[in-house]
Amino acid sequence: MDNATRSERSRNAALEAAIAIIARDGPGRLTLDAIARESGLSKGGVMHQFRTKEAVLKALLERQMAHFEEFSTRYMAKAGETSANPNLATQLATVREAATSPNSAALALVAAMVENPRLMALPREREMERMAAIREEATDPDLAMLRWAGAMGLLLSSLFGMSPLSKDEHQRLFARLLDDAQWTGLEQPAAKRAAKSGTAAVAKAATRRKRA
Repeated sequence: MDNATRSERSRNAALEAAIAIIARDGPGRLTLDAIARESGLSKGGVMHQFRTKEAVLKALLERQMAHFEEFSTRYMAKAGETSANPNLATQLATVREAATSPNSAALALVAAMVENPRLMALPREREMERMAAIREEATDPDLAMLRWAGAMGLLLSSLFGMSPLSKDEHQRLFARLLDDAQWTGLEQPAAKRAAKSGTAAVAKAATRRKRA
């Protein structure tokens, strides 16, 4: 085995150990010593790959982001042919994948945020790009955002152990969020929403005048 291959295996072993520690013990227990014990590497071997805990979290975040980017790319190729809202469908499916996958990327994101909020800049920027694409394609951007927010709520409540829902219920709700047919009848184009908003404002103003 050449040095490059050996180094790559050590790096991967350290990252897998970091994910295991975060999933089992929480991000506060992640240390270079803990990674060495979990991975079977020497502490010197770990430090050869990562000089600090922050470096581990950054690498873990980047690796998990790359994994889900690859998932999104594959899903988008299919969604473009079958969905009226392919960007939304791809994002919902990716969130579902994160919620149901062991060693979810969400664990890395939470660990990074706890350790250093600055590490969240890259995923936040990428998320903003996705949201812009979702709004651009949607007949009703607000409804699209509500569907996205629902998926994120399912992910986060599950991640923090706060969800009272069963695994089957989670899957059923994600399936409903992904089904465009469930939402088409609720869509309100921008012009219609603006008209309703204007009508509501006039009604409120009239009510105030009556009270006065």
